Amino acid sequence: MEILLEKLKRLEKLNLQMFGKDFLLTWEKSIDDLKATLLVTEILKEMHKNNYSLKIFESGLGISIFRDQSTRTRFSFASACNFLGLSVQDFDEKKSQIAHGETVRETANMISFLAEVIGIRDDIFIGEGDKYQRNVAQAVQFGFENKILHQRPTVINLQSDIDHPTQSMSDLAKIADHFGGLSNLQGKKIVMSWAYSPSYGKPLSVAQGMIGLLSRFGAEVVLAHPDGYELLPEVIELAKNQAKESGGSFQITNDMKEAFTDADVVCPKSWASFKVMEQRRDLLHKNDEKGLNELEQICLQENAQHLDWECTEEMMNLTNNALYMHPLPADISGVNCDRGEVSQTVFDKNILHTYSQASFKPFVIAAMIFLSKIDNPVAKLEELLRNKIYRKK
Repeated sequence: MEILLEKLKRLEKLNLQMFGKDFLLTWEKSIDDLKATLLVTEILKEMHKNNYSLKIFESGLGISIFRDQSTRTRFSFASACNFLGLSVQDFDEKKSQIAHGETVRETANMISFLAEVIGIRDDIFIGEGDKYQRNVAQAVQFGFENKILHQRPTVINLQSDIDHPTQSMSDLAKIADHFGGLSNLQGKKIVMSWAYSPSYGKPLSVAQGMIGLLSRFGAEVVLAHPDGYELLPEVIELAKNQAKESGGSFQITNDMKEAFTDADVVCPKSWASFKVMEQRRDLLHKNDEKGLNELEQICLQENAQHLDWECTEEMMNLTNNALYMHPLPADISGVNCDRGEVSQTVFDKNILHTYSQASFKPFVIAAMIFLSKIDNPVAKLEELLRNKIYRKK
């Protein structure tokens, strides 16, 4: 209880601007908003561990829109909504009227009459995912301002083509927990590295989310990838500027060993270049299966030139006893593929860290919803602690 009260005191000192706001990109949020999200994440996690009920809603919907496959994020969103008292409804576009020409504005309002939050994953089409999420946000704002909707649902980015904030905030929570607090990230070498995968077309947003967030806390952020696997130029520029402002650093290398040397945190994860994702987007829109197959073969051949970009014991021995991280599922050599992002030995040694990393996500999402819906979060959390209502078993 003393730990929770101390965190509440720290939360009270922050200048919050999250009430009634969406959560789309971490770099649109102030440092205080990010700190608050982490604090509420930690508080909710501890309260859940001690069996407190956190049902701040008597009723209402949490709507999930997944335009790509998901396990961890899908269940984290559902768990977060249920934890706070919301029922979850998955919006299946194939069963909707979108095929008959229904617009985003119309769809967003029709599904939101009793909705409190809309979580959206739209990461397949580069240049379109973030735009779609903003269109939904504008649509529900239109409905609310015109008194069609009694409440304005919060829109949360469950992964777009640009950022994956629920993942990067979970990563930040894990790193902060591992090193004993956010302030201890100053000067830590944190590596976001490309790694070989026997598949292609993986989104850029995990890597972009990592460098777009960690560069704000004084860390020495390193982005490593072979030539040709560049991220969006605007996110690179953002990371450079944020690192400079925070007293940290940001650098790019095409040498995985150089990146891993003396690293404190490593996250080796495959992605496709933004140029490839642009080609893939255009082919997908044309339903050009032949073109997609040809692009896939070209990309797989390019990937195969970098089989040595694997997180092995040799690579980990170069580090400063680094924390290994991965958003999962990982391509594990000898387990779910012949050659992949990480060796089985390294993955198995660090499996509890990766599971712990994932365990923060439902509470991160719950914190995002909580802070967007509760005007005075400290008072509400104090009330929940004081009332001592426990979850039934």
